[in-house]
Amino acid sequence: MVSLDPALREAYAQITTATITTVLLKKGLRNVWLRGAKPFAGETTRRVGLAFTLRFVPAREDLATPASWSSPRSTRAAIEDMPEGVITVVDAMGVNDAGIFGDILCARMHKRGVEALITDGVLRDLEGVEASGLPIWCNGVAAPASVAGLTFVGWQEPIGCGGVAVFPDDLIVADKDGAVVVPKDLIEEVAGLGLEQERLEGWIMREVQNGAKLPGLYPPNEETRARYEAETKG
Repeated sequence: MVSLDPALREAYAQITTATITTVLLKKGLRNVWLRGAKPFAGETTRRVGLAFTLRFVPAREDLATPASWSSPRSTRAAIEDMPEGVITVVDAMGVNDAGIFGDILCARMHKRGVEALITDGVLRDLEGVEASGLPIWCNGVAAPASVAGLTFVGWQEPIGCGGVAVFPDDLIVADKDGAVVVPKDLIEEVAGLGLEQERLEGWIMREVQNGAKLPGLYPPNEETRARYEAETKG
């Protein structure tokens, strides 16, 4: 697995998920926001990392058993394969009545240096999960274990999470607005475009606070953009 350049990590730490969706929209990508992956336990810090993917399918009684937790193809084995700094993205098909992970697994991911956990599913052992220290975006909590509704089938393969295609080594950014994916081949380009969009919108916000009217300002017309260029890059 490749690692994320520290300069790119720092750049994306300054770019909101809302800005990223706008930048990607301009490039023709509309479906990049992971539905159901909501900040858990008051997450406030933006998290950035390459995607490490896990996939569940519907439960099948001969496979989805407590004994499967000791299988070589298990969530436990997948966690031990996670490099430091990744964001774990789990396809749980939006199932909300079976918790994919509990406190012990979340604590182990945190210990391994996982940046965050993103899923369209739910967790269990709420009190312990909150104490684990792992930043999480998910769709809620449920007491039953994963095998009550899901079968774990693999990791580091393409998945669909929250209705979005996520491939290993895509970039994930998560903040108060949720989580978005940046395709791996666009990571560098979107970083540059995103930083410039943040600078522009910061300047526009100052204009608004100074009483400027919106038409011609947001989005900026040629005259406004020329003034922005002169004031910020002159």
